[in-house]
Amino acid sequence: MASLKFGQGVRQFSTTVLKHQMIKPPVQVYGVEGRYATALYSAASKNKALNAVEKDLGSLAKMLSTDIKFKDFLYDPTQKVQDKKVVLKTVAERGKFSEMTTNLFGAMAENGRLNKLGAVADSFSTIMAAEKGLVTCTVTVAKALDSSTQKELTKILSGFLKKGESLQLSMKVDPTVIGGMRVDFADKSVDMSMSSKLGTYTNIINQAL
Repeated sequence: MASLKFGQGVRQFSTTVLKHQMIKPPVQVYGVEGRYATALYSAASKNKALNAVEKDLGSLAKMLSTDIKFKDFLYDPTQKVQDKKVVLKTVAERGKFSEMTTNLFGAMAENGRLNKLGAVADSFSTIMAAEKGLVTCTVTVAKALDSSTQKELTKILSGFLKKGESLQLSMKVDPTVIGGMRVDFADKSVDMSMSSKLGTYTNIINQAL
């Protein structure tokens, strides 16, 4: 059973970077959520708990996406911090979460950042994908691509990867992307016109990277 000593957890989590040299993640993530995810990566690396933390945050992300009441409660600024701590303690104990994850909960609760939990989980997932040599890429189009076009696009995008890396591609459809395509890597984005031939995308992507 994981125990949530929030006071101790906050101090330990918040002073990790100050007392020790920080371990930089393989990919940079941004914003408030990025700072938490980066600090968590560093702490988990030093404690050899990366896989455990990744599993914890995966479970948390699933809860946030499926249990609307749970998410609304945590994200509601009018709810008492102490009440949120009690709920998170129960979640951590039932899920047998690691100490690193429970320390994160404590730090975010004390700092009033629990509304960023889902975003932190996403940022940490991006870091772990890079840790495993996976390069995440999301392609957003106005209409779904046929299988042959998607296959060709995957081939082109994979050509920009370094040795040992593999592409983790996800496709999204957004009707507002009129006559175009948006390609988002972990920290880069580029718009490309669908009126151009697929073969010309190589130069455009290369310039963006």
